[in-house]
Amino acid sequence: MPPPPLVQRFTRFLSALSLGAALVTSTPAADAPPGKQCLDCHGSAVSAAPTSGAKPCPLVDSAELGKSVHASLDCGDCHEGIERDGPSHKKPARVNCISCHETLAKTHGFHPDFAAKPLILTSQTDCADCHGKHGIQAAVGKTSAFAGTGATKLCGECHDAAAKLFPPSAHGLSLAAGHPEAPTCISCHRLGVTTGSGDLLRVKHEQERLCLSCHLSDPRVTSRTVMGAHFIESYGQSVHGIALTKGNAKAANCVDCHGSHEMNRAMAGASRVNSQHIPATCSRCHEKAAKAYGAGVHGVALAKGNKDAPVCTDCHGEHGILVHTDPKASVAARNVSQLVCGTCHSSVKLSQRYGMSADRFQTFADSYHGLATRGGSTEAVNCASCHGAHEIRTSQDPASPVNKDNLARTCGQCHPGANAHFAVGSVHSNQTAESKDPVIYWIATIYVWMIVLIVGGMTVHNIMDFLRKLRREIGIQKGQIVEAELPHRLYLRMSRQERLHHGLLVLSFTLLVVTGFMLRFPEAWWVVWIRNWSDHLFAWRNLIHRIAAVLMVIAGLWHGGYLAFTPRGRQLFLDLLPRFNDFTQALAMARYNFGLSAVKPKFGRFSYIEKAEYWALLWGSVLMGITGAFLWFENTAIGMFTKRGYDISRTVHYYEAILATLAIIVWHLYFVIFNPDAYPMNLSWLTGRLSEKEMHEDHPLELEQIKAERLAQAEAAIPPTTPTPPNKPDETPKA
Repeated sequence: MPPPPLVQRFTRFLSALSLGAALVTSTPAADAPPGKQCLDCHGSAVSAAPTSGAKPCPLVDSAELGKSVHASLDCGDCHEGIERDGPSHKKPARVNCISCHETLAKTHGFHPDFAAKPLILTSQTDCADCHGKHGIQAAVGKTSAFAGTGATKLCGECHDAAAKLFPPSAHGLSLAAGHPEAPTCISCHRLGVTTGSGDLLRVKHEQERLCLSCHLSDPRVTSRTVMGAHFIESYGQSVHGIALTKGNAKAANCVDCHGSHEMNRAMAGASRVNSQHIPATCSRCHEKAAKAYGAGVHGVALAKGNKDAPVCTDCHGEHGILVHTDPKASVAARNVSQLVCGTCHSSVKLSQRYGMSADRFQTFADSYHGLATRGGSTEAVNCASCHGAHEIRTSQDPASPVNKDNLARTCGQCHPGANAHFAVGSVHSNQTAESKDPVIYWIATIYVWMIVLIVGGMTVHNIMDFLRKLRREIGIQKGQIVEAELPHRLYLRMSRQERLHHGLLVLSFTLLVVTGFMLRFPEAWWVVWIRNWSDHLFAWRNLIHRIAAVLMVIAGLWHGGYLAFTPRGRQLFLDLLPRFNDFTQALAMARYNFGLSAVKPKFGRFSYIEKAEYWALLWGSVLMGITGAFLWFENTAIGMFTKRGYDISRTVHYYEAILATLAIIVWHLYFVIFNPDAYPMNLSWLTGRLSEKEMHEDHPLELEQIKAERLAQAEAAIPPTTPTPPNKPDETPKA
């Protein structure tokens, strides 16, 4: 409500009286301080009251002006060209701050209009909007209006959207907590970090340098970073960092993923890099992959709020994301199963929580595909090869590539001609009692017991044999036992052809054992040593294994022909046939070794020791040859005998290989090397002959037979002689 007319007239009278007194008592304009003259009018609300029909004079708070950084300046230093004309003056020209502050273009990069020449008056170049008019404070320092959260408030007067996002961000919270290193609007925007300030590639590089200047180079910041400076630094070697360095303006940088004003830690619910928002963040560049992920089982679980559901960064990494063709990438063909899928699908915690099978990764790792991948193969399939990379669906989903109805087509990508038999049997077969293939379980269980009993029995047998022979050697040394005096003679044990069979068998068997177990145990120390010595040897493992298999088959066929078509071979076969006395001799030998009998049984050309080894070798070679052919020609084998048949063959092949290898080490190598009677080696496999002492110890019956045959031959070779007639009586007549 306006004041009464009488009051208005009285007020105007006082104003006029005050101005007249000032004009009478004041000194000339040239002698009086201009600032004092200005404040006489502009410093008093009464003096600044307008006269009738005049515009009100702007008021100036003298106390505020006294605290300003411009307190030492006169009004005329800023308000140039003021001319007094009685109690009033003309409106002064707009204050031109740049006349003193010539470097505004450099220090005010966030307002690019300052760089225009000539300077254009815009809302950006009006200094008073940010710094004020008369109560101007220092631009920096604790008393600055821009200190702490001051810049946020001042900038927010124009940039309200950013002002709402910044305070709850990690930067805003740090700034509010008083951390001196916390960024403000000015500390970031003084550089050309906005897309409207120039070329996009240059802007992205500037943004990256700005972020790293604190998060990599400032110890105050890195010391509070949970992951450490290395985590931040890894971005430079990532697929995004390398692409940006090479000039790809579309490559993601810090701002693209973390945002700008709203940047926050991953644990913050609203953060762009929170697991719930990662797919949306990545979809800004990877729209197709994100769409496929959303349709998969992981994306569906995430949409339902499942925090255990894996997102893009769980598989690809966060800062150090590498291209999938990089061998060091977590999603590389050789790594994805173990480093990505296996982390969840072998987790006991997750399997219990969601009822998943915890053996999925292990069964894959033990499969041929998994073993080849663990061995470094980039061609062997991994989890993503069958299940897909982003749009992963359950096997019950009709659209899933691992659905029973789709398996033939999925397998056919690598196995031409795959048919419905490829889906018969468990894809992730294992040897546990809970397996969906109990046949595999029972085969594995039976083999384990066979290995324990057979190899364990061999071990006990050889230990007792060694101890018995050791006691005998001690008795000889003490003179308690007198060795028989034997002449030095050599006896044929192995013909040249038999030695060639044996040599080819030794070579092929050794290669098969080494290359076979290289595949089965790719991380074993001796396999790692071979790979470090020559990675080519491991790459050629498959070829060497198959060549060795062919050599063993050739050795077997050659040996079979020798047995069938040569007289010595036929006799060899007859001598190797098991007989009942082999069983009785084994019992007698056990009694002797255990000290229950003082008489050592005598053996002929072959004892139960050689016969057991020979027939086990023959059986194992046939079994390994058949199952090996199944594994070699897997497409045909699975197509004819199903996936279950293939798994059976693989199980038998593996356990038979263990049994054969242990039998050779424990049984054969003991008797031909570590046996005290043969040490350091039985040389018959090289020379083909045994000494009479060796024959006397190990084959006394054969030695007796040979001597008897030689004696008979010698006697038969003596020609018959004519007997001398008896002397006749002397018939000479007596004299």
